[in-house]
Amino acid sequence: MDRDERVLRGRIGGLTTRARHDPTTNTAAARAAFLARFEREVDPDGMLTPVERDRRVDAALRAHFSRMGLESVQARRRRREAAADAERATVLDALIAAQGHEGGADGT
Repeated sequence: MDRDERVLRGRIGGLTTRARHDPTTNTAAARAAFLARFEREVDPDGMLTPVERDRRVDAALRAHFSRMGLESVQARRRRREAAADAERATVLDALIAAQGHEGGADGT
C-alpha cells in the first residue's frame, strides 16, 4: 500500500469514527490525564485554591505550547538550512565536475 492510499484509508477511518461517536467523549479521558499532569506540576501538594491552581495550570499550558512552537520553528529552520546546504553542495559538485570536463590539470 503506497502513502497516498494509507492517507486516504486513515482519513476514511477517522471520519467514520467521528460520524459514529462524539469526539469529545472519545478523548475525555486523555484530555483529563493531560490536564492532571499540569495540575500536579503546579500544585503537587494540593494546597492551592481552585482559582489559583487554574490560573497556574493555564500559565503552564501556555508555556508548554510555546515551547512546542519554539521547537517547531527550530526544526523547520534546521530542515531549511540542511536543504540549502545540500543544494549548495550539489551546485559545488556540478561546478567541480564541469571544471574537470574542461581539460586536464594543465588546462589542455
